[in-house]
Amino acid sequence: MACDKGFSSSYMLLKPEEVRFFDLLRLLFSTKVEDRKFVDYCPDAAAAAEDVNFRRRWIIFVSILAQKFLLFTSKPLLWFGSGFESWLNLVSCNRNVGRLLLNFFQGKVVKPDKTSETFLSFIGNLDKRVELDSSIKYGDPRYHGALSMMASKASYENKAYIETIVRDHWKMECLGTHDFWNDYQEKASTQAFILRDKADDHEIIVVAFRGTEPFDAGDWCSDFDISWYELSGVGKIHGGFMKALGMQKNMGWPKEIEKQNDNDMNNTERQPVLAYYAIRETLKDLLSKNEKAKYILTGHSLGGALAILFPAMLVLHDESFLLERLEGVYTFGQPRVGNEKFGQFMEKQLRENDIKYFRFVYGNDMVPRLPYDDKDLMFKHFGTCVYFNRHYEGKIVEEEPNKNYFSPLGAIPMMVNAFWELIRSFTIPRKKGPEYKEGSFLRLFRIIGLVLPGIPAHSPQDYVNATRLGSSDVFLTPQDPNNSPENIV
Repeated sequence: MACDKGFSSSYMLLKPEEVRFFDLLRLLFSTKVEDRKFVDYCPDAAAAAEDVNFRRRWIIFVSILAQKFLLFTSKPLLWFGSGFESWLNLVSCNRNVGRLLLNFFQGKVVKPDKTSETFLSFIGNLDKRVELDSSIKYGDPRYHGALSMMASKASYENKAYIETIVRDHWKMECLGTHDFWNDYQEKASTQAFILRDKADDHEIIVVAFRGTEPFDAGDWCSDFDISWYELSGVGKIHGGFMKALGMQKNMGWPKEIEKQNDNDMNNTERQPVLAYYAIRETLKDLLSKNEKAKYILTGHSLGGALAILFPAMLVLHDESFLLERLEGVYTFGQPRVGNEKFGQFMEKQLRENDIKYFRFVYGNDMVPRLPYDDKDLMFKHFGTCVYFNRHYEGKIVEEEPNKNYFSPLGAIPMMVNAFWELIRSFTIPRKKGPEYKEGSFLRLFRIIGLVLPGIPAHSPQDYVNATRLGSSDVFLTPQDPNNSPENIV
């Protein structure tokens, strides 16, 4: 198969929409992956000389099967999610289930409006806090991390919610929210918003990418898609995340695109725009008006992956102005985005441009441990990993414990830890204050952790708590002489 994608020196592109089940089964018994019509495979010289082993073919099989299932169930999943979120908000609007029943019999049921500033997503119902921590002011080493996490949490909500929270509660400026186009999924499935934190002594622009919506099949397909592209001199990068950020079919990453992809973040009448290009042009415009202004990239889960890939594309396009003004990247529960070569390339670029990159991992969160870090998938983390245990004690580590999650020896300790997290949900308000109180919905979610500890540990609640309760020492840059082991909690 000819390798005609000029932006990539080698690649493996999975196409689940073109697969038939029996052809997919044949993949397990044939080492010639390139013979399958649903796998567009152009390996480098070393890989081309070797057959693809069974374990790697099995991983491709699972990835395509999962995506195929998600595509098949996308509408029912969306309908269920919409109904479930409406039910959660219906109960909330009427205070509780008992009051809802009483209002029903009295004909006084308060119905939620999905477009209103009070309507919360599934993620929002897990943690309803809207206020920033008033004790963490600008200048505190925790400030950017705490603000970034709250912005990452808010990114899951609708436009009215985001604008209201940023303006009325945070006293900042919301500069735009947008649904960005995914050229491969042919729909606007990538979301982000921009806010400005401006005062006499600083101006910080925050770009927050939304993570995986629990009932959005497109987001899950981006996560499960283990396609990869290798950029010469850069390394291999996760294809699903690149597609979500704005890669174009058969064009890849041209430095400039046609003018029809306008950078107006709030214009809903034009053709949908691509996230990377629209945000890049918006940042150039905003930063050019104040030479002292800086910006931050952030996101939770899938959003974290997009946040760290954004500067990678800036490097690819030699966007020195934006690289110089990038204050830092703060990601929370972020999955792996590339191979070891890519990690080494990015660490060099971040260091040369003096860009801070903190990758926050809480407890047994499953997502940062995916895709696997092994010889078959080759995905590796990089950057400064700030790991927090269930007591929200943080420390800087090279890699989070139990890096690939699934371990028979680790299962029981993780379940025991999940039990104590459930107990903590009842005790933490008395120890830390009423703002740390957890709702019944989150407690029900934590019960799932008794069987699957990695799922509730991915909740924004724990990441918000970690950025507020963790020691400020862990937010110092690794190059700072004060950031020695004895100063880290």
